[in-house]
Amino acid sequence: MFYGTDYHSHLGTKRAGLVSFDPEVGFNRVIHSIERDYFRSKFEEKLDQFAGNSGLGVISDTDPQPIIVNSHLGRYAVVTVAKINNIREIAQELLEQKMHFSELSANRVNQTELVALLINMGSTFEEGINLVYRKVRGSCSMLILTENGIIAARDYLGRTPIVLGRKEGAMAAASESTAFPNLDYELLRDVGPGEIVCLTADGLEVLQKPASRCQICSFLWVYYGFPASDYEGINTEAVRETAGRLMGAEDPTEADCVCGIPDSGVGHALGYADGHKIPYQRAVLKYTPTWPRSFTPGNQSRRNLVARMKLIPNRAILADKRVVFCDDSIVRGTQLRDNVRTFYDYGAHEVHARISCPPLIYGCPFIGFTNSKSDMELISRQIIRDFEGENVSKEVLDRYADPDTPEYKRLVEEIGRRLGLTTLQFSKIRTLIDSIGLPKERICTHCFDGSSYDPSDTYAEDHPAD
Repeated sequence: MFYGTDYHSHLGTKRAGLVSFDPEVGFNRVIHSIERDYFRSKFEEKLDQFAGNSGLGVISDTDPQPIIVNSHLGRYAVVTVAKINNIREIAQELLEQKMHFSELSANRVNQTELVALLINMGSTFEEGINLVYRKVRGSCSMLILTENGIIAARDYLGRTPIVLGRKEGAMAAASESTAFPNLDYELLRDVGPGEIVCLTADGLEVLQKPASRCQICSFLWVYYGFPASDYEGINTEAVRETAGRLMGAEDPTEADCVCGIPDSGVGHALGYADGHKIPYQRAVLKYTPTWPRSFTPGNQSRRNLVARMKLIPNRAILADKRVVFCDDSIVRGTQLRDNVRTFYDYGAHEVHARISCPPLIYGCPFIGFTNSKSDMELISRQIIRDFEGENVSKEVLDRYADPDTPEYKRLVEEIGRRLGLTTLQFSKIRTLIDSIGLPKERICTHCFDGSSYDPSDTYAEDHPAD
């Protein structure tokens, strides 16, 4: 459990928690901040106090978790990966029903506790979990540690994954299949969208079959996912290399070498080098011993500082070169703009950027991994506002998202100009979809084109009697 949780550390830098269950001593929980220390250093000295043969671990940038609950369903612990956009409305509704909240963080409702209260309103765990699916606007996947096993329930549209692993005498569930190989688990399968399963040491029981629809986040393959992880049976690094290879094969730009911005740009760059038939060289390197990922610190100025300090340019490679840099995405553009300036200072003749996903036109309303608070934090939306004014219709945004329109070309050219790039290209949506290999309707591409299902509406469509 300790090492399996540690393999999820790339998904957050704020809080972590462990909980175990032993029939003799009951539940035991520890939660720590990991903003200034790594997960292992915070929890390693606590391991001796855990007992039993079942438990949960979580890396969380939202709330302190796990939550331990006493209820008519029995005693249990719960962890969530969730973004609940209507948390205030649900909380008010529960307060009006004479319920109360005890796990406040910075005077905000703990969304994992809110999920637990909704679960408790059901006569069974399945009924309570379906109430979560029905009420929550956003997404919520969860693991529930009971006295009789672990219940795994994936978000109703499968936006965030849960994968199952098995070895002799044990079962496991995780967000990242990366957690399994070194712990001797074999990847069994994904939990389906809306599916509910119960794990014991002997195997699993399906409590609710998967829903018919899926909207798994495409950004898992672009950025969030660890390269060795598989989602829906599709490997992250393989998708990144395929997308890069397709982009490189189509690109007529003359260059001397290609480099990936570490870490998530590397796979795309390796594919691009293969497709474009130019060498891959490490013109910029990540200093890994002390600098974590930069997207999770809550303070924007600190994120900018971390992003700058962790990347070290290599003058010997950059000097007198026409260099293509591959990166996963452009959000605000701050990091890339600083990098470009440095690359020129270190002697690069030309700096080209190739981005492994389309321009981000919309902030994500469905998952909680991103720190973007509004659409207008995105450099694409700032430029569209400068071009079109404050109140831009969906129809206009659609034109900027379509790679076959003059508006799209104008947007990309302006982003490149503001970042100081020689040229800039983004992967097209159809290239990303082809690289993933799932049907477009089963992948969420909302941040690129504004297309998505509303989870609560979809639940209502599938359960008209509710």
